[in-house]
Amino acid sequence: MRKFLAAALLLGAAVIPTGTAAAADPIYKDPAQPIPARVADLLGRMSLDEKVGQMTQAERNSVSNADLANFRIGSLLSGGGSAPSPNNATSWANMYDDFQRAAIATPLGIPMIYGVDAVHGHNNVVGATIFPHNIGLGATRDPALVQRIGRATAEEVSGTGIDWDFAPCLCVARNDRWGRTYESFGETPQDATSMTTMITGLQGSKLSDSGSVLATAKHYIGDGGTTNGTDQGNTQVSEAELRATHLPPFRDAIAKGVGSVMITYSSWNGTKLHGHRYLITDVLKNELGFSGLVVSDWNAIDQIDGQAGFTAAEVRDSINAGLDMIMVPTAWRQFITYLKHEVQAGRVPMSRIDDANRRILTKKFELGLFEKPLTDRTYTPTVGNAAHRALAREAARKSQVLLKNQNGVLPLSKTSSKIFVAGKSADDIGHQSGGWTISWQGGSGPVTPGTTVLQGIRSAVSTSTTVTYNRNGTGIDGTYQAAIAVVGETPYTEGAGDRPGGLGLDAEDIATLNTLRATGVPVVVVLVSGRPLDVAAQLPQWHALVAAWLPGTEGNGVADVLFGDHKPTGTLPFTWMQSASQQPINAGDGKAALFPYGFGSQFPATQNAYGIIGASYYDEQRGTQVERCTDSGCGQNVGYLTPGDHVAYADVDFGATPPTSVTTRIASGSTANGTLQFRLDSPTGPLVATVSAASTGGWQTWASRTSAASGATGVHRLYLVATGGTGGDLANVNWFQFAR
Repeated sequence: MRKFLAAALLLGAAVIPTGTAAAADPIYKDPAQPIPARVADLLGRMSLDEKVGQMTQAERNSVSNADLANFRIGSLLSGGGSAPSPNNATSWANMYDDFQRAAIATPLGIPMIYGVDAVHGHNNVVGATIFPHNIGLGATRDPALVQRIGRATAEEVSGTGIDWDFAPCLCVARNDRWGRTYESFGETPQDATSMTTMITGLQGSKLSDSGSVLATAKHYIGDGGTTNGTDQGNTQVSEAELRATHLPPFRDAIAKGVGSVMITYSSWNGTKLHGHRYLITDVLKNELGFSGLVVSDWNAIDQIDGQAGFTAAEVRDSINAGLDMIMVPTAWRQFITYLKHEVQAGRVPMSRIDDANRRILTKKFELGLFEKPLTDRTYTPTVGNAAHRALAREAARKSQVLLKNQNGVLPLSKTSSKIFVAGKSADDIGHQSGGWTISWQGGSGPVTPGTTVLQGIRSAVSTSTTVTYNRNGTGIDGTYQAAIAVVGETPYTEGAGDRPGGLGLDAEDIATLNTLRATGVPVVVVLVSGRPLDVAAQLPQWHALVAAWLPGTEGNGVADVLFGDHKPTGTLPFTWMQSASQQPINAGDGKAALFPYGFGSQFPATQNAYGIIGASYYDEQRGTQVERCTDSGCGQNVGYLTPGDHVAYADVDFGATPPTSVTTRIASGSTANGTLQFRLDSPTGPLVATVSAASTGGWQTWASRTSAASGATGVHRLYLVATGGTGGDLANVNWFQFAR
C-alpha cells in the first residue's frame, strides 16, 4: 500500500547522521535495489531484540507509542470492536499514522504493519460499506463480483491507513452447526477455490500499488471439518481427505500470490495446528511453496498444550513449527521474553528467526511501507461511498436464493394496495449484517449507516401502496395482498454461534409467522441467517421462501428481488437439511435434503393459463381490495369489484391452442347482476370470456362457474374486468383456470 512521502523524510531523518552523504545510505533504504538485497542488508543490521520484536503482533489497546518503539514491535492489530474514538475513517487514519511515526523513529526505522479482520468490507469502521458475508457471496457463483468487492474493501481499508486484511476465509464448512459457517463460501472445496479472486482484489496487481493491502488466506487447515461443527475443535479425517477437501483453496490462494496465511485454532486428529510442523513447514511452506508470512490467530499458541496461559514451550513449538508472527494481543512482553530465552538457549535456531524476519520484512518492502509509511488519504473518502454501496447492493441481490414460490406469489407487485412487513430482522441493520460488524459479535439496531430490508421495501413500491410494519405482526388482517416476514438468526461470531442442539427458528419468529398465517394472507419469508436453518415443518405454511443470508448494509438489494427489479440468480452453496438431526449433510453423502446443494429457483417466465391462477396474485389493480376467505383452504380473494374496476396478471401463456372454457371461483351477495370479463392486454382489449357475477347467496358463499372461452393464444397480459349491473359491488374472486 503506498503511503505519503512525507513519512519517508521522517524515516530518513531518524536514521541518517548529520553530515552523512546520501550516497552512504544503506542498501535497505534504496528503493532501486532488489527487495531480496534490501531484506538481506536490513536483516544483517538487526539485533535479536529487533528480530523478536518484528515477530510480535500486539493489540492496539495494550501498547503505547513508547512500547512500540522500545520493543521494536513489528505489528499491531485491532481485535473485533477495537477502534479509536470517534469510530470513523479519519480517526482510524490518525491513529495509524500516530503509531507508524513511533515505529519509524527507531534507529533502523522499520515500519510496523497493522492488521484487521475486514471480512465483509471494512467492518470495524462505522460508516464503511458492509458487503454480504461469504456464505452469500458463495451463493452468487460470481468470482468476478467477489474480486470487485475485494478491490472496494482494499480501498476503504487503505483509506484508514491499514495495510493488512485478515481475509478471505477459505474454510470448507462441512457442518452447519459451526458458528463460522457464514464465513465459508460453501461446503465444497470448489466453492472456496473459485472465490480466491478476493485475494486479487485485495492485493491488486502488486502490493505497492495504490489502494492495495496484504491479504490473508485463513484458517489453515481444516477448521470447517471439526467433529460436530465445534469451533476450535478437532478435525478427525485422514490425510487424504484433509488434502482433498480442505487443502485446495489454499493451494489456489498461493498460486494467486496471497501474502500471508493464518493458522487455525483447530486440531487435526488431536494435534493443534499451531504446533504442527508437518502441515505448516513441510506441506504449506515446502510442498506448496508458500513464501509469504505465517501468522497465528488471537492467543492461539496458548492452546497448544491444552492448559491456560501460554508457556515458553508453546512459544518454542509454534515458532519451530513454522509460524513467523505471533498474535499475542496483551501478553506480548511475556512472548518476547520467552522467545529471546528460547533462542539464547539454542532451542529455537537463529536460522528460524531469520527466516521469519525475512518473510515479514519482504512483505513490508513489497507494500512500499519503507518509502511511504503513512496513510494515503486520497482513499479516505471512499469509505462507505456511493459506488461501493451500489456494489454491495448488487452483491446482496445476486446472493438471494429463491427456495419456494407457491403460485408465483413472487415477484410482488409494486402497485399492490397493501403490504404488511413483520419480523425482528426487517428493520435492523445489525441483524442483516451479522457478526463481525462494528463489534466482534455484531449487534442489533442501527449499528452503522445503511438501508434496512424494510426501508428497501418502502423504496421499491409505488406511492399508492401502503406498507405497514409491526415487528410481531400485530395489526395485520386479511385485506393485505402479501405479508413479508424477515426472520432468522441474530448476530454471533465464532464459538458463540455454535448450535449443538436445534437449528430452527426461535419462539419469537414462530409466533410472528403464526400471526401472519392466521389471516390467510400469502406469507413471504425472507430468512436472514448465517447458515441453512431447520424450517421443513413450517415450510408448507409459507407461500414463498427466500434465503437472504447476511446481506450487509444494503437491504434494498433484497427488495430488488422481492419486487422483480432483478430476477433471483443465487444458488445454494450448502445442502439444506430436512432436519437438524441430519447434520452433517453435504452433497454426495446420500442423505435426502430439503433443498439440494446448488438449488435455486427462478421466477416463472410465464403463468400457465391452464393451471390455477390465484386472483390475489395480480400485478396491477384498480379499485379492488384483497381480503381473507372464510372457508377452509381458500386463502385470499380479490374483493369489492365494482363496474369499471380491474385486476391484471402478467405473462399468462395460453399456448398455441386457444382455450374453450374458463372456470372461476366466485362469491357474490349482489343483486346487481353484472359480469366479469377476461380481456387481453388492456381493460378494453379482445374479449376472451364472460362470467356471470350473479349472486351466489353471500360474499363468502363460493361457487365455481364455468364459461365459454376463445380467441387467446400465446402470452398475454390478462385483465379481469368488472362490468354492467346496476351499480355497487359485483363479486369476489378466489381463482380462475382456463381449459381446452
